[in-house]
Amino acid sequence: MQIETDYLIIGAGCVGMSFADVFVDESDADVVMVDIHAKPGGHWNDAYPFVTLHQPSSFYGVSSAPLGRDRVDQRGLNAGLGELATGAEVANYFDNVMRDHLLPTGRVRYFPMSRYADGQITSLVSGATTDVTARRRVVDTTHLTTTVPSTHTPSFEIDDGVRFMPLNDLPRVGEPPAGWVVVGGGKTGIDACLWLLEHGTDPDAITWIMPRDGWLIPRETTQPRLEHFEAVMGAQAAQYEASAAATSVDDLFHRLEAGGVLVRLDPNVEPAMFHAATVSAPELDALGSIRNVVRLGRVSRIGRDRIELRDGSIATSPDHIHVDCSASAIPKQEPVTIFDGDVITPQTVRAYQPAFSAAVIAWVEAHYDDDAKKNEICGVVPIPNDRTDWIGLTIANALNMRQWLGEPELNEFLSSNRLNGFAATVAAVDPNDEARQAVLERVRASIVPGVANLMQLAETIER
Repeated sequence: MQIETDYLIIGAGCVGMSFADVFVDESDADVVMVDIHAKPGGHWNDAYPFVTLHQPSSFYGVSSAPLGRDRVDQRGLNAGLGELATGAEVANYFDNVMRDHLLPTGRVRYFPMSRYADGQITSLVSGATTDVTARRRVVDTTHLTTTVPSTHTPSFEIDDGVRFMPLNDLPRVGEPPAGWVVVGGGKTGIDACLWLLEHGTDPDAITWIMPRDGWLIPRETTQPRLEHFEAVMGAQAAQYEASAAATSVDDLFHRLEAGGVLVRLDPNVEPAMFHAATVSAPELDALGSIRNVVRLGRVSRIGRDRIELRDGSIATSPDHIHVDCSASAIPKQEPVTIFDGDVITPQTVRAYQPAFSAAVIAWVEAHYDDDAKKNEICGVVPIPNDRTDWIGLTIANALNMRQWLGEPELNEFLSSNRLNGFAATVAAVDPNDEARQAVLERVRASIVPGVANLMQLAETIER
C-alpha cells in the first residue's frame, strides 16, 4: 500500500502528541503518526507501576486537554503541592487525546505497533508494509527517546544466582530479602528508594549505589499556583541574582543552594551531576535517612557475594535484591538543528519541559515560513547531564525568552497555553501588591547581568 501525507510524525509519545495537538489546531495539514507501542504515550507504556510525574500534572501533556483535576495532594510526601499524575493516568490521558481530539479531526492517521524506516511503515504484528511519502516534512521525535528500566540493558555484568530486577518488578516481590541494593542515583533511583521507605523498609536495609551525587530541584519552586508565588518567583529571582554575583562555578552552585534554587542529598558531598530531578522537602528528608550510600563510581559487575565498582567493591549476598535504576532517562546527545530541510527534530526550547517545547515548535512551524527565523525563535536548550550544564541551559532559556518577547502572536499563544503555567501565575499578581511586584522587579533587574555573568563563567569550564 502507498499513502501520502503532509507531515509524518515518528513517535506518539509526549513530544509527538504535543506537537500534533497544536499543529492540527493551527493548520489544515494532514498528519500520519507512527509508533512502536500499542497505544500513544511512548515510554509511559513501559513505565514502572508506581511512577509519577516529578512536577505538577497541570503543565504536562498537550495544550488542548488538562491532565488531572488540578488538585493539591493532601497526604504523603507531596502534601500541599500540585498533584503528580501516575504513569497509568498519563498513558490513559494520551490515549484519550488521540481518540477524542486527534483522530476525530479526520486529518490524523495513526499507525500503532509499527516502525518507520526509509519511507516505509512496517507493522510489528503482521509485517505488512506501507510506503509513505511526506509532502512537506518528517517530524522525528526519536532524538529525545526516553530510556526506562524495563527496556534498558545494564552496562555491567551480572553473575548467575544474583537476584536482580528492574524497579518495575518491586511490587511483585513476595517476601522480604536480606537487604536491598539500589543501583543508580537519578530519578528512578530516587523513586525506588522512596517506594521502599514508604512501604516500611528500614533505611538501614537499603544500600544505595550512587556513582555521582546530583543537584536537585525543590518541587516547591515548580508550582504554577498563585499561593506558591513567593517560592516560585523568589527562586527565579535568586537564580539570576546568584548568577550575577558568582565569582566561579563552585561559588555559583553554593549561591544557588543558599537561595533555595537547588538542593542536594548530602551537604558534605559536592554534586557533579544535574539531571533536573525534582523532590519535595519531605522526600529529601526521607532520602536522607538512608545512611549506606556507596560513592565508588559505576558498577562493573554484580557477583553473588561482592559488587565490583570503578573505585572499589562492597559485599552483597544471594539473598539481597539488586534493583536496576541505572538507565539514563534521556541519554545525552548533541543538539541538532530543529528545522532542517524536510525534517523537524523537536528538542527542548525550555529547560525540563518537552511537552511545552513541542507545542511551541508546532506553533512556530504553523505560523512562520522561513526556517532561519524558526530556528532563531526555537533555540535548543540542551538536556543536562553534568552540573555545569545548568549554566548553558539557563543561558539558552533566557535567550529564547528574549526572542519570544519580540513575537506578539507567539506571545499571545504562550500567555493562554496551559503548558506555560507560570505565565498565568505572574499575570494573576495584583498590580497593587507591592511585595509580589518587588519580587518580579528582582527578576527583571537581575536577569540581564545574571546571563552575562553566566556567559563569562561558561568560558572557564573545561570541555
